[in-house]
Amino acid sequence: MILETIVTTVAADGTVNCAPMGIEWGEQAIVLKPFLDTATYRNVVATRAAVINLIDDVRIFARAAVSNPVYATVPAVAVRGVVLADCCSWREVEARAIDSTPPRSRIETEVVHRGRRREFIGFNRARHAVIEAAIYATRLHLLPRTFIESEFARLQIIVDKTAGAEELEAMALLTEHVRSLPAAPYQA
Repeated sequence: MILETIVTTVAADGTVNCAPMGIEWGEQAIVLKPFLDTATYRNVVATRAAVINLIDDVRIFARAAVSNPVYATVPAVAVRGVVLADCCSWREVEARAIDSTPPRSRIETEVVHRGRRREFIGFNRARHAVIEAAIYATRLHLLPRTFIESEFARLQIIVDKTAGAEELEAMALLTEHVRSLPAAPYQA
């Protein structure tokens, strides 16, 4: 099962990276598949650690998809890393095996610590739509621009029908990001 999460990693200089990432979920083992050219990949290779944050605020997904925002964090307990201060729960993981075959790595990890702040009550349709839009915003170099724009239009209808203020803010941020970038050449 793939779960959408925010993965936090730490660079050698202490810089925190927040990345939205679908991960292969397991109670004791979690698989990360970051692209080889990402800070997440470089940081995990260097530290062999990451924190998987389960969150319910889709604005964090939206911001992390288009930039590396700075969020309040607390130190992880068992690994060199940080936990988002506003996450619902988290898993601290250590890398056990790293396959660096392009274009995406496969990092098999073991859960070494878990924590919980509050109950995760799930996502409504608008939050699901924002997460899908965030994924598309990170795939501008992989998918035809016309397809992404049509998907954004479809997802906007769902957001308009079911969103609260947070979801509207997140969708607006993603829409502006996509509109502001020149169309990159699509490579199939």
